[in-house]
Amino acid sequence: MNTLKTNIKDFSLDFFNLKGKVAIITGGNSGLGQGFALALAKAGADIFVVSINDDNGETKSMIEAEGVRYHLMIADVTQEGVCRKIAEECIRIFGKIDILMNNAGICINEPDVTKFTRLQWDKMVSINLTACFELAHEVAKYMIPQRSGKIINTCSLFSYLGGQWSPAYAATKHGLAGFTKAYCDELAQFNIQVNGIAPGYFNTAVTTETRADPASNQRILDHIPANRWGNIIDLMGVAVFLASDASNYVNGTLINVDGGYLVR
Repeated sequence: MNTLKTNIKDFSLDFFNLKGKVAIITGGNSGLGQGFALALAKAGADIFVVSINDDNGETKSMIEAEGVRYHLMIADVTQEGVCRKIAEECIRIFGKIDILMNNAGICINEPDVTKFTRLQWDKMVSINLTACFELAHEVAKYMIPQRSGKIINTCSLFSYLGGQWSPAYAATKHGLAGFTKAYCDELAQFNIQVNGIAPGYFNTAVTTETRADPASNQRILDHIPANRWGNIIDLMGVAVFLASDASNYVNGTLINVDGGYLVR
């Protein structure tokens, strides 16, 4: 349980220490999620990764090298009852849940808006929005009695912008931003902080084709004051901050990590 500190002399870098904490990260063995998992592990947290795919032990090796515990649960968060099972399994393995990072998500692009289907829409809503609610709902049942917890949602620049080629992506990320604020309003009274990270354009496997196309690459760079794509390491400090006691009075907000994209 967090202890309220009010004297500025009480502040120390230990506020960022996650030793003894337990974190669930969905989509935590690839891309941004893997970076989030490793960041929290480096800060001392035990890591419970949920993924639809195995990564042949790559993430496990990185996490356990930090001297913390790791568990992988292969699961589809969109299936009925799975989010409850995730929370129960984390409690069984680690005994508690201190941090949830709702990171799993997909983006389906369709250049012709008239061909974007209800099936595509439903699939994206299911994983990008509904699963985030269901898992937050389940972990809150454990965080409320302990009077502490951190729920961190991976939002997006498209929590603010329109989503050309993928209306469902923008809609779900706008919805996730709204859910972040709504659940802050519900859970703040229990000393639970609910925030979002909104990444900009990052150097990941998902953006390989865009970066490889000179015109598309330059179009994006022209919109970023930092004049570069983000690297996953640029997100890791923000994840530790939002997961730690250093952010105990930060609640219901999105932190944009975009190299300045939204200001231009």
